[in-house]
Amino acid sequence: MTGRSPHADQRPHLAVVEVTRFRPRDTEYHAYVDMLNSRVAAEAEAQGFRVTRTGAADVATAQLLALTDSAEAIVIMGGEDIAPRFYDGSLSYPAQGQHFETADEGQLALVRRAFGRGTPLLGICRGHQIINVAFGGTLQQDIGDDTIHKNLGAPVSRAMAGHPVDLAEGSDLARALRAQSVQVQSAHHQSIDELGSGLVVVGTAPDGSPEAVEHRSAPITGVQFHPEDPGAPDGQLASLVAELGRAVRQDSGAISLSA
Repeated sequence: MTGRSPHADQRPHLAVVEVTRFRPRDTEYHAYVDMLNSRVAAEAEAQGFRVTRTGAADVATAQLLALTDSAEAIVIMGGEDIAPRFYDGSLSYPAQGQHFETADEGQLALVRRAFGRGTPLLGICRGHQIINVAFGGTLQQDIGDDTIHKNLGAPVSRAMAGHPVDLAEGSDLARALRAQSVQVQSAHHQSIDELGSGLVVVGTAPDGSPEAVEHRSAPITGVQFHPEDPGAPDGQLASLVAELGRAVRQDSGAISLSA
């Protein structure tokens, strides 16, 4: 863990890593994603983190790693699909959108470094899928239209669909959310297919979709759903950010976070 000078901000550093901070060709989608990302940053600030936000597509991988080098915790946010070449997927698939391969490369490198360092990391939606791909897993490229995971044909601001998720007994996620079943908000057309090495499914939707994963030996968690959505249950995002804080405190007793 990177040391701090006596005069530096003593709050632990949480890096919120987005796909991009700029989407001039899709302003409606960007505004919605930016709102979600801002809610994560605001919750982390409220819990005592010093937060930085970086668009992984906006910098080279080496610069992304340098900008997040001091991070005691990381959140990888949602956004566009991961390019198929990173998981040997078909280059053409239904509902295919824009890919940001620089973001894919940088975020995959970030997960692998976090694993090597033992840095607590949370992946949300796309971030959940990035975790799986980083450990050698694959993705179902389109889950189709008969799904509980999105509101088909709805405007971006109303794309989230609510459904339950059963959590594995004894998992860190079940402990953090203090429940064995939770209601979630989701809006995705892809999902985990083959599970990455070292990962275990700890959250499952009624249709069998893997909604959450944890690494067996590292403080890395992915959730396919959106705890940061305004329609998510009260306290869901706060509980997941608090779990990152707990992991940071466990790693270094010198770090203090507000409750």
